[in-house]
Amino acid sequence: MTSDKINAADAGTWRFGDLTVNRMGFGAMRLTHLADGSPSDRERVTAVLRRAVELGVDHIDTAAFYFSPTRSANELINHALAPYGEDLVITTKVGPGRDPAGNWYWAEPDQLRGQVEENLRQLGRDHLDVVNLRLPPSAAERPLAEHFGALADLRTAGLVRHLGISNVGADHLAEAREIAPVVCVQNAYGIGAPAEQDALLDTCGELGIAFVPFFAIAGAGREAGVVAAEDERIRRIAAAHGVSAAQLRLAWTLNRGPHVLAIPGTGNPEHLVENIAAGALRLSAQELDLLDAA
Repeated sequence: MTSDKINAADAGTWRFGDLTVNRMGFGAMRLTHLADGSPSDRERVTAVLRRAVELGVDHIDTAAFYFSPTRSANELINHALAPYGEDLVITTKVGPGRDPAGNWYWAEPDQLRGQVEENLRQLGRDHLDVVNLRLPPSAAERPLAEHFGALADLRTAGLVRHLGISNVGADHLAEAREIAPVVCVQNAYGIGAPAEQDALLDTCGELGIAFVPFFAIAGAGREAGVVAAEDERIRRIAAAHGVSAAQLRLAWTLNRGPHVLAIPGTGNPEHLVENIAAGALRLSAQELDLLDAA
């Protein structure tokens, strides 16, 4: 398929509350630096963002803590895409934060407004479409009510349109829904994910909540990128379709349910086209069974 025929709409659509988006989106984490930590090329990643929108991407996932010594993902998005199209949905995350030196901290509830306002300033917007409360791994058994309640107040005040949660379990979802509507759950997920994440994905589908995996391509590689050694079943099925293992991983994720979205990130224009093309890949039941076992 030539790039002029590739479109994010090929993956279908889902919704964040009253906002409908193409299921194939774009993640901004890779905009600021390469996998080895070296700086990204500003002109190149600006072109990638603009090309993503040209190819139908209307959902961009970002965060104020996506920055390097020389780049800020939010400000790159602002530079490349403002004034924003009416159909462009930008989601961001709060909870984790980084000081100017890059040191991480976990925000207290009364610090969340400052994080929201920082995202607004960097993006050049008067409200945020979707804000995810991101929990740190250390909060696996910790209630989120106080933090999520603070975000619910910001939603009431009009700074935030919709709320989601990230890096969470089923108990967190139930707890958050007692406080305010949850439009999405954003967790690490891909081929080989643990059974509890499969169950949470299914629960989101039953509730009409978007499930948005991150690290869907990288799998065990996580921030370092795609794993070096792929399972033979993944390589074989990818070869049969004439696609890369990364494209197959994305397609498998999208095949998990109509409520599952994808937010692959890249600063490479060729990888961008490949990622979006994966939204049109359809897998047979037999192939899905083989990948489920991978």
